[in-house]
Amino acid sequence: MKIHRNLALAVIDGLKNVLLQGRQADDTVEGLLQNNKSWGARDRNFIASHIYGIIRYKRLYEFCVEQPLLNEKALWLALGTRLFAEDYTLPAWAEFEGIDAAHLRQRYEEAQGSRKIRESVPDWLDEMGEKQLNDKWEKELAALNLPARLSIRVNTLKTSKAIVEDLFKEAGIAFSGQGDAPDALVLASRKNFTNNRAYRNGLFEVQDVSSQLVAPMLEVEPGMNVIDGCAGAGGKTLHIAALMRDEGEILAIDVSQKKLDELQRRAIRAGCHIVVPKTAEELTRTLRTRLYNSADRILLDVPCSGLGVLRRKPDAKWTLTPGFIDGIVKTQAGILDEYAPMLKADGIMVYSTCSILPVENQEQVRAFIERQKGSYELLEEKIISAAETGFDGFYIAKMARVK
Repeated sequence: MKIHRNLALAVIDGLKNVLLQGRQADDTVEGLLQNNKSWGARDRNFIASHIYGIIRYKRLYEFCVEQPLLNEKALWLALGTRLFAEDYTLPAWAEFEGIDAAHLRQRYEEAQGSRKIRESVPDWLDEMGEKQLNDKWEKELAALNLPARLSIRVNTLKTSKAIVEDLFKEAGIAFSGQGDAPDALVLASRKNFTNNRAYRNGLFEVQDVSSQLVAPMLEVEPGMNVIDGCAGAGGKTLHIAALMRDEGEILAIDVSQKKLDELQRRAIRAGCHIVVPKTAEELTRTLRTRLYNSADRILLDVPCSGLGVLRRKPDAKWTLTPGFIDGIVKTQAGILDEYAPMLKADGIMVYSTCSILPVENQEQVRAFIERQKGSYELLEEKIISAAETGFDGFYIAKMARVK
């Protein structure tokens, strides 16, 4: 297969942005593709898959080329190694000088004997994962290195699943349903919906199946008062609104005004009118006091390590630290304690993370319930395995305030 130099240069530019300059991989790839609209689907896939692939397996490539990926020359060697492994014929470019096929093959075989090199994770993360998950860690880690599948959630405020299915069939988009998430469609291949008319008209949102399992755990009804304490850009907020049939009120709180602005734009597109966005700073002591015992339902999709979504954000492996995880566990506990008094008696609170670590999940919830001294009880929890489902790793706990 022929390699076009402009596409290889784009991959290197993307890798430099992420690995040398510390930018986020998803923003980098999106920016590259948006700035080069002449690239076809095949070209775009080449660029995205090779940027993500090299970031995902950075430690493996460093082992193969016998140097850290800290300069442009090393990045070219890593790209050449990946292309060679995929049976491309490497062009006689100066950047690929020094690639010895036989030696690379030997190094690659050696790497298979070490999980932390084969699956490309830092030593500390491999040790923590094994300690937390025991024999499940290896399968989860391997699953989280697979490219993420694309799934969408039909927006039932504007349309039906049958209508979206018909639109996809007319457009030649292959998909399948997903029983656990009734409004979900899983696409057979990745698509860019930026200019898709149905998407722009708010008929569906891009949302992983695992994420779509969170809002239904709240058991919301039209007319309820709901607090979404960590709303972000609002994927789960809008799902809640759809389940409430746009009747009632959702107070959507986040520390980021930028994310809340995006939530407002998405709400307009979705035809949602019941979301009231507030930054955490806007919640004065008076307002917080007024919110006590006011909510029928509370969702806390808390900040977390993000280990369950490594297939989407592989660069997180190289920026996470043990100290960050220790800190985020304390943050999670603080959020739980802060919002717990806002729920009415007999109300439901759902706690969720996109992490696979028990310290952020089961252990966090049990510690919270113990601190509440009988005020809260655990009704149900879901541990969503990336290895078993093929979707993001997630944890969801449904709790009730009993007094």
